[in-house]
Amino acid sequence: SLVVLFGATAGAYGAKLGSDERELILLVWQVVDLPSKKVGTLHKSLVKADNLELSDQCREVSGLTPEGLGKAEPLDRVLQQFIQLVSSDLKVLGRSSYTLCSDGQLLIRQVLHPETSKKNFLLSDCFYSFYDLRKEFHTCYPSSAAVKDQTIKTMAEYLGLGTDETEEDFGVWQVKTMVAIIFSMLSESCNHIFTEPETVKYKYETGPCSKSETVDNETVIRARGLPWQSSDQDIARFFKGLNIAKGGVALCLNAQGRRNGEALVRFVSPEQRDLALERHKHHMGSRYIEVYKATGEEFLKIAGGTSNEVAQFLSKENQVIIRMRGLPFTATQEDVLGFLGPECPVTGGKEGLLFVKYPDGRPTGDAFVLFSCEEYAQNALKKHKEILGKRYIELFRSTAAEVQQVLNRYMSTPLIPTLPTPIIPVIPPPYTIATGSIRDCVRLRGLPYTAGIDDILEFMGDATADIKPHGVHMVLNQQGRPSGDAFIQMKSADKAFMVAQKCHKKMMKDRYVEVFQCSGEEMNFVLMGGTLNRSGLSPPPCKLPCLSPPAYAAFQTAAVIPAEAALYQPQALLPATRTPQASAAAPPTVTYYPAQAAQLYMNYTAYYPSPPVSPTTVGYIAAPPGAVAAAATATHTPILPQPGALVRMQGLPYNTGMKEILSFFQGYQYAPDDYNGLIQLSDQARSVLQAPKEWVCL
Repeated sequence: SLVVLFGATAGAYGAKLGSDERELILLVWQVVDLPSKKVGTLHKSLVKADNLELSDQCREVSGLTPEGLGKAEPLDRVLQQFIQLVSSDLKVLGRSSYTLCSDGQLLIRQVLHPETSKKNFLLSDCFYSFYDLRKEFHTCYPSSAAVKDQTIKTMAEYLGLGTDETEEDFGVWQVKTMVAIIFSMLSESCNHIFTEPETVKYKYETGPCSKSETVDNETVIRARGLPWQSSDQDIARFFKGLNIAKGGVALCLNAQGRRNGEALVRFVSPEQRDLALERHKHHMGSRYIEVYKATGEEFLKIAGGTSNEVAQFLSKENQVIIRMRGLPFTATQEDVLGFLGPECPVTGGKEGLLFVKYPDGRPTGDAFVLFSCEEYAQNALKKHKEILGKRYIELFRSTAAEVQQVLNRYMSTPLIPTLPTPIIPVIPPPYTIATGSIRDCVRLRGLPYTAGIDDILEFMGDATADIKPHGVHMVLNQQGRPSGDAFIQMKSADKAFMVAQKCHKKMMKDRYVEVFQCSGEEMNFVLMGGTLNRSGLSPPPCKLPCLSPPAYAAFQTAAVIPAEAALYQPQALLPATRTPQASAAAPPTVTYYPAQAAQLYMNYTAYYPSPPVSPTTVGYIAAPPGAVAAAATATHTPILPQPGALVRMQGLPYNTGMKEILSFFQGYQYAPDDYNGLIQLSDQARSVLQAPKEWVCL
């Protein structure tokens, strides 16, 4: 037998049913006995929602009112009545088993399952299997409209069923018409057989994923805005009613190995993925979750693995995975099992433990543990931040994808960081940071943080032709990110004035940008780490944040600058050579940057290289002898001698000034020469560093 089922919510109707998270307010059903073509009693039941406010569309289509719904029963009682009444009708017809049949999949997948999951009560088994009348109709009548375009009305019109929607109550007409369509499909001319029902998975199945798998791009979504403590089961519950592929939830981690509030979810079919996209901005607790399309490549990058050890660890299915973080490096399997205790036994004992290690075998302090049931996992989570040895241990729910991701991250870390291959050195062209009081520069303030060189050039319009070569300078903050400021060197003061007048408060993307005329000296101050405001110039701090790249990790990708600007001309940074003998003895340092693409204008890091005085800095690689010889014979500003001339300080407080540093080194031997050539200083800044002082602050 079939139970023909129709429902409506307090919100959207038709193709958008369930997309707005509104509650169910109406259920109408009737039992149909297929062999005898008999029907049972037609039942209509109103459902009392927690929020009785109805949308305009719902009021217009259904004719229901909040007053009428206020007298109805809540959903859990209505579903109990549904089971009882269906059983009674089946007994009258002499039947015992049945399958639901609905108009499409939205009522079952997008309304009933999500709502009952949020209200924390279980659906009967009958709601995990149903026939989609639209699919069955298209199978029986292949020449009819596509499944996604079908409605009860279009199917009735295709069959020539003369039913008037206005003659019946809302919901009653729909069920009666669906029954008539089913009888037409059972006629001798069609003799349709209902054989393959749609299924809803009872629970999410965990499992490993290999990088060699092929993942359809049309089956993956990205969920964003997840609570950091959410697990794969929480995400599966958010998508309740939709079939997620085995091991199809991959929680994303940030650079520190912690969850970043995003997850990639793989569904069993594109149809299920499309239904998942309709849950965009649905709620998980008090937070709304954004849902976007993603690709199979993105999923494999997060969830895919190649380690046989991980595959063996995850081969035990239907296990609850717990991640332990902060373990002592000397911790053994026995220590971990003893920490967990007999109240939460690990699946397989030692085989249920997986320690995360570096490629050389050193422990990272992370481990994953398998538990056979939710009760054992909950007992383990109660030990969160308890002490093992002298350290407290953090315990979190985890997923198979997170195991793969953590192992991939640590196993791919090089034992000895390798530097990028140097490009062919190019002798720096004679372009320098401007100095002097001529106001031939402009300052852009309030740029969008996503703005790049191309955006600035587009913003400048026709004035781009008046920019000096390599004259666009982006200002970075202490974290190495764009600060929203930029300086541009124009060919003359008149050109700078015209640009400031024309472009001031002009819009770039969704922000207006302020444009001011300024001098090369003022620009130089800001690029060196100083500040420029209404009160005038403030000298750069002793530790110039803009002179260092955002990170020194050798295996990170360096910024790209054009080949013709690959070497930085450091006139504004470096003083004259202290002694001709030392200068001649020490070959000059040549700066190399990996070049991947050419740009017309200077990139961000062109004026923010690693400190040239540090021989161990990643951005400075020993040049080939030929390059050194060419650089030594070139006529540009000499470079500081390598041995013993400088010291580098790290860990300074952010508010440290030059006076504090000079006081810190009081009593030590100073360098014998003047330091005024180190940075182009104004009288205001030079007054801070009056002789006799012989230390140079970089």
